[in-house]
Amino acid sequence: MISPDSLTLSANAPLLVFGGPYSNLQAMQALLAEADRRGIAAERIICTGDIVAYGADPSACCDLAMASGMHVLMGNCEQNLAAGSADCGCGFDEGTECDRLSSAWYAYADRQISPAHRAFMAACPQRITIDLPDGRRLAVIHGGAADISRFLFASTDDTVLADEIAATGCHGVVAGHCGIPFVRDVGAGLWLNAGAIGMPAHDGTPRVWFSILTPEPDGLGVEIHPLTYDQAGAAAAMRAARLPEGYAAALETGLWPSEDVLPPAERASRGVALQPVTRFWPAASARRRSGTG
Repeated sequence: MISPDSLTLSANAPLLVFGGPYSNLQAMQALLAEADRRGIAAERIICTGDIVAYGADPSACCDLAMASGMHVLMGNCEQNLAAGSADCGCGFDEGTECDRLSSAWYAYADRQISPAHRAFMAACPQRITIDLPDGRRLAVIHGGAADISRFLFASTDDTVLADEIAATGCHGVVAGHCGIPFVRDVGAGLWLNAGAIGMPAHDGTPRVWFSILTPEPDGLGVEIHPLTYDQAGAAAAMRAARLPEGYAAALETGLWPSEDVLPPAERASRGVALQPVTRFWPAASARRRSGTG
């Protein structure tokens, strides 16, 4: 399916970026409450896609996203549900645990959402470009630049991430899809996975993650923050809907029911609690003044 034209935003104030609500209504409500606490209006909130996935409330999450006025990028779940496809489009190998589990939640979500929700999903842009005050641009994409379902992790080789950034024509990328937040320098560029709020990050804690981008004249502040929410309520709702127990348990344990998509480095980090991140991505002029580039 061809997405609508991409959206361009001028960043003149902090932006809140998050991914993967995954039909987790309790997490989405907590995220919007956190944005309100920080004084970040809906027009400065970006979701990197996959409003609908594992959780119990796909319809309510779509309604909340639509009513909020936030910017929603098209993820592979939006793309495939809008098109009436038979699966979520993650490309899981047939017969794997991820393939089996995704079949159950996808069928449930497909039954729950309305034609209006599908129209909303079809209208989501496949790319959002952020213009920074220092003249650089960030491409907000779901997975990879050309492959919406490409999994790119913190352990991904620099050359792969550099090629992905170059393919966007921008100076850096903000992405989603992989479910584990990280920020990496890639040469003079930046790669940020903003985190997902609908499922923990396989770090052994029930926390979920979002990011704050703070533009400055000489660079960009990047923060990755944990979010706590009513995970017990979200898990109970999943069990009441008879969704896969593995995902319901993951909300409580912080551990995914399958590691099929994870590279070796991320598998080795299973259950290691993530820490919040605060860093600064200086503009080229700032690097020259400081002698760091």
